[in-house]
Amino acid sequence: MTDISQLFMYIPGIIIFLVGSGQVRSWLQMHRAEFCTDASVVSCKHVVKKDKKDREVYNYYDVVVAYCNPKTKHQERLAVKSPTEYALAQPVRMYKAKGSEKPVLAEYENEFLFHPWVTMLGGALLILLALEENQGKEIQAMLCLSAIFIGAGLNLVLNYRSLKRRGLQPVDAMITEIYTRQISKATKILKGEKYTYYPVVRYELNGKEYIRRCNINSSGSNTFKTGEHMTLYYDAQSQTVLEKHARAGAAVIGILLVLIGILAGASILSVLM
Repeated sequence: MTDISQLFMYIPGIIIFLVGSGQVRSWLQMHRAEFCTDASVVSCKHVVKKDKKDREVYNYYDVVVAYCNPKTKHQERLAVKSPTEYALAQPVRMYKAKGSEKPVLAEYENEFLFHPWVTMLGGALLILLALEENQGKEIQAMLCLSAIFIGAGLNLVLNYRSLKRRGLQPVDAMITEIYTRQISKATKILKGEKYTYYPVVRYELNGKEYIRRCNINSSGSNTFKTGEHMTLYYDAQSQTVLEKHARAGAAVIGILLVLIGILAGASILSVLM
């Protein structure tokens, strides 16, 4: 039983590390792209596919965009799958990663609560923490725990500071519909069906109308209501619209995590002494 419990200690770190590594891969593709270019939406079609048991298998928007290839200087069209709905003629950004055949849409890559590298390294430290704990190395385990708290706290503080400096401009958006995604169906083991609800909003920016299916979501059916308004945030520097802004609460939590990390590190001295 002890061996099994020790193995379970690795699971959180492995999951966080895998999530972080996927985010890092996307981040690197964006920052090492062969080119980035503006594009315009030509058409946007909602596609929903279900299996024989009426379970949702695919739910996406088939988006066709027109852009000028920076290398060939020719106008091209490309069909891409996206979780987001777009209005006709809506301007978007495309990028082509090195080694890939076709460019892809650049969609909200910069709204992670924790930076991709921080997430991946945090997962690695959790794995190392479990390893040191299982081997009875208390000092090494406390060092890992201290690094995790300090790293997570600094990330929250720096993220708040970065968003604050960018001077995000509030954008009023109206919820036009609610996208409902079924997560699971009722079975003999699981009671009740589970859903996730995403608001689809319409807003104007620089004289143009936009449609956006938000990444913000809720498991409660009454969290978002059609006709209600919500605030998005325009970043003039990157010309992107964000769903989150600088929250003082996140900075406070970040400072608390740093302090906890420092205290955890200081406790190592008491063990040594």
